[in-house]
Amino acid sequence: MTDKTREQDVPGLPRACVPEPSAAISLLIVDDHPVVRNGLRGMFESVEGFTVLGEADNGVAAVDLVDRVDPDVVLMDLRMPGGGGVDAIKELARRGARAKVLVLTTYDTDSDTIPAIEAGATGYLLKDAPREELFTAVRAAAEGRTVLSPAIASRLVSAVRDPSPAPGSEMLSAREREVLTLVAKGTSNREIARVLFISEATVKTHLTHIYAKLGVSDRAAAVAVAYDRRILGAAKE
Repeated sequence: MTDKTREQDVPGLPRACVPEPSAAISLLIVDDHPVVRNGLRGMFESVEGFTVLGEADNGVAAVDLVDRVDPDVVLMDLRMPGGGGVDAIKELARRGARAKVLVLTTYDTDSDTIPAIEAGATGYLLKDAPREELFTAVRAAAEGRTVLSPAIASRLVSAVRDPSPAPGSEMLSAREREVLTLVAKGTSNREIARVLFISEATVKTHLTHIYAKLGVSDRAAAVAVAYDRRILGAAKE
């Protein structure tokens, strides 16, 4: 962000060009937890250079609010009931929104990181980031610079160095891999639905697709094949 100048009358002197202060970076905070939103608002309003224009508790509301208030930066959580962050980022990109999206979440898995960045996020930070790191990241995002937490940057570097997917993993969507990962942990369909903010019927649909793609007929076989093909990591002994 650059300083503008304005002409100003100075008593006894010709009209002078006086630098105007840089405009504050305007923010929109998107998170489904009120305590998180309140904490972030208080943090940014406690220092100069930032102004919070509003808050939203899901991705759908965020897209609508961006249209109305036109912030410089959107601090976006990912997993929210009523509309997730990745879909909101895609929709903002589709609409050509000026705002830069900085993801701020607790999730650092490939199934969260890569879709968010592919959707158009300018940066990706975890919620345990220090206060000053968050301020710096927002300033960088406002300037259009990419910002990644060290853990996310390391994960992406690894993906670039070894871009070939595990055999069979390319068949599964990111959401299907999320479901399969939870199945491998022994998570019930009801709990999977709660964790991923989807219905049990949707979980069952994902499982049906997973079984068909892996050529199996039940949860145990799906997990075994997934480990064998390294979709879920190294095969269990």
